[in-house]
Amino acid sequence: MGVLVRSIVALVACGTCVARAQVPPTAYEKAEYAGLLAAAARGDVVQIRALVAAGTVVDAKDRHGRTPLHVAAFGAKHDAMRALVAAGANPNALDGDRYDIVTIAAVANDLPTLNVALQLGCRATNITSRYRGTALIAAAHLGHAEVVRTLIRAGAPLDHVNNLGWTAIIETIVLGGGDPRHADTLRSLIQAGADVNIPDRQGQTPLALAEARGYRTMVDILKQAGAY
Repeated sequence: MGVLVRSIVALVACGTCVARAQVPPTAYEKAEYAGLLAAAARGDVVQIRALVAAGTVVDAKDRHGRTPLHVAAFGAKHDAMRALVAAGANPNALDGDRYDIVTIAAVANDLPTLNVALQLGCRATNITSRYRGTALIAAAHLGHAEVVRTLIRAGAPLDHVNNLGWTAIIETIVLGGGDPRHADTLRSLIQAGADVNIPDRQGQTPLALAEARGYRTMVDILKQAGAY
């Protein structure tokens, strides 16, 4: 398989990864929910507490591996998230596609939910998705610069390489289109100390990748940071 074909496959795979992270329970799924899953979808704290007191399993999963906490996070039901964790829900649980609540919030560019997730103990260091990435990589891919800065402050690993061979810096270049949001993301990663010279699997450095795409602003940012 040639370099171009491999790159296209990686792009499609990573795009699928992020798209899945953004898919909340459908209206049909919510209509089928019962118990804690239904209460979490509604954000019904009173019912959550009553069900937990009656012995309901707090981390029960739907057919896609979502716990009530995942469902609450997808719906930005912050009080429900707090009630579930207070009742013993695992804040670092992964759903069927291996996403945690921090990654769900990061991909949705939902800073309030992200902050709640971090306050509840979900770690920015978690390895998530079948591509063994992080919330930081997902947010960098999408150019969610403020989310990126929040994750950096929370200790997200700056130089993690996913199983596509990409870091957060590479994803913000390769998948970002060179627009101002992704340039801002790149600056934030560099200012935090991310390594600007980790190459992809083909040996292409971030600078080479930006130059090949004609992303002049990114090229300038990288050169100023000592990229080669």
